[in-house]
Amino acid sequence: MKNKISSSGLKAWLYLLPALLFLGVFMVYPLVDVFIYSFEEGYNSASQTYLGVGAYNYSYVLHDPYFLQAVKNTFLLVVVTVPLSTGIALLISMGLHSIKPLRELFQTIYFLPYVTNTLAVGLVFMILFKKTAYSDGLINLLITWFGGEGVDFIDGPYWAKMFVLCFYTIWVVMPFKILILTSALSSVNQEYYQAAQVDGTSKFRIFMRITLPMISPMIFYLVITGFIGAFKAYSDVVALFGTNLNAAEMNTIVGYVYDMLYGDSGGYPSYASAAAIILFAVVLTITCVNLLISNKKVHY
Repeated sequence: MKNKISSSGLKAWLYLLPALLFLGVFMVYPLVDVFIYSFEEGYNSASQTYLGVGAYNYSYVLHDPYFLQAVKNTFLLVVVTVPLSTGIALLISMGLHSIKPLRELFQTIYFLPYVTNTLAVGLVFMILFKKTAYSDGLINLLITWFGGEGVDFIDGPYWAKMFVLCFYTIWVVMPFKILILTSALSSVNQEYYQAAQVDGTSKFRIFMRITLPMISPMIFYLVITGFIGAFKAYSDVVALFGTNLNAAEMNTIVGYVYDMLYGDSGGYPSYASAAAIILFAVVLTITCVNLLISNKKVHY
């Protein structure tokens, strides 16, 4: 009996071996390597040498105004887009779930932005909002048509650029969230709703006491992935504001890491590693906090 159990266990580990090797080579090893780089002061990538070991890289990054600006932009993006996109997606999903005719058509239409290249979508948004020598952009035309004053959303004030970035991010992530929430709503046992209707329960109370608890695992999943995705934002910002994000005051933490490696201020892998470890620590902390909250709020 013991031989049979040990044989099956060995077979299971053999099946897992390719995945474990893949994770070790492409995830664990790079993470450990970056952690080591972050403590090597004055690292020279050409000679593979460094001056010493310490926390100077972290001190430099945490006092760098470009990094502080990137942290501000990233946190604003996270705080604004994750709750709004999840809430709007839930409202749209409720509407899609309540209609019968053409439901599949509407789901397909809402999902189209998700399969569209993000850089292409970003360029379209830039054309819609950007002022040029020939046009003020479609959005500004609408604003002036309603009696307002046009704003340069791409090269103008900081609040206008952040509005475009948040609006674009919400629009891009919405299709995936709608798809997940629509599927979650369809999986709710209809007997709960029938019993509530027999008791004369209001629609709002049904939503709060039945719908939300039943789909709370999916909402929690979308919140976690939304946080992680917003913290990793970079390509979307480049599509809107170009590659010189520091000059536009629209850089993100991932953009800062890229600039330290390959940008105009590139060639500093130690600083980039320190910034990457800080980002990893922030995302890990927020994820752990969400997991603790989910133990009380999420119903499986």
